Amino acid sequence: MPADRFDTIIVGGAVIGSAVAYFLSENPDYTGTVLVVEPDPTYALSSTTLSCASIRHQFSNPVNVELSLFGTQFLNDFNDLVEVGGESPDLCYRDTGYLFLAPESGWATLEANHQIQSACGADITLMDREQLGQRFPYLAVDDLSGGSIGVSGEGTFDAFALMWGLRQRARHNGVDYTTDRVVDLQVEDNRVLAVQLESGRTVRCSHVVNAAGPRSATIADMAGIPLPVEARNRSVFVFDAAEPAERNLPMIVDPSGVYVRSEPPYFLAGAPPTDDVAVDADDLTVVHEEFEDLIWPVLAERIPSFDRLRVTHSWAGHYAYNVIDQNAVVGPAHPVENLILANGFSGHGLQQAPGVGRAVAELLTYGEYTSIDLSQLGYARIAAGKPFQESAII
Repeated sequence: MPADRFDTIIVGGAVIGSAVAYFLSENPDYTGTVLVVEPDPTYALSSTTLSCASIRHQFSNPVNVELSLFGTQFLNDFNDLVEVGGESPDLCYRDTGYLFLAPESGWATLEANHQIQSACGADITLMDREQLGQRFPYLAVDDLSGGSIGVSGEGTFDAFALMWGLRQRARHNGVDYTTDRVVDLQVEDNRVLAVQLESGRTVRCSHVVNAAGPRSATIADMAGIPLPVEARNRSVFVFDAAEPAERNLPMIVDPSGVYVRSEPPYFLAGAPPTDDVAVDADDLTVVHEEFEDLIWPVLAERIPSFDRLRVTHSWAGHYAYNVIDQNAVVGPAHPVENLILANGFSGHGLQQAPGVGRAVAELLTYGEYTSIDLSQLGYARIAAGKPFQESAII
């Protein structure tokens, strides 16, 4: 029979939950037992698997830059860090960079962000319009003041491989994964005492980590914690071009919000929906008209060689969207101190997973952050209604 008590129970076993499990299991100072509860062992419909799988350092807050810098470091050392029996998943990492484009109205923000990024050690180059046109001659730049490009450390990779490597190593280290669903939390005197599972099993615990992605508000509500995180649909389109000017595109982020990058041998594009509203966490409907009405017109204007395109396939995933400020919520869920939140990443969860996983493991082991201080991302700002704003949102 499985144990009816674990020191830490992690709700959700995709990239955030598995990152927490990994870092707990790798830390010799953590001597507790860990259970990860995940209802879908295939992860086929998880936000992790359905993401665009990229990493960037171009944020406006130092904490987000630092999280992604650590993410790149982890990706660079991935094979050694997660190997089991001398083997590890292939990340298929491509160091292609992000290219943010700015009109005159956005240039001051791009400059300010560049100063913050550079101060954190990110390798970002700022270009005026002339430099931008020379470096990327396939772009229409007349309406722009310039752009910024990640020279190193930004790129794309296999999201499933990252998650699977973390999970595989955590299990190798003794973490227990169970296929089940959390249906209730037993809370007394502002502490979670046990987790009730759909199978009927009740598991007592010392701490619970909420890593439930788009369903995280439901888990928080079980403890009486209001969490402003909801599922938001994001449709992604893969296409081919009749006569592309360039096959090796960085992740280009247009001022309109439309983004496009290479997805060899094709291209990948998306955009925030015009009607960006909450959806059911099981709703993964592709909104096909977004490509015709919203994305294609911008692509054809910004990259004229994209005037003739053919969509090859598409899918939809979810942002676990923090409606307060689109930043993650990480740390104790006051006043339920032993419920630890790792939620609301709003599209940044994959790249921030290593840093957040390490940070949550530090909280559980030492009672404080010992690497990157994530206190600015804490629940206190949510309870107080004081947003921690991030201007570089895609």
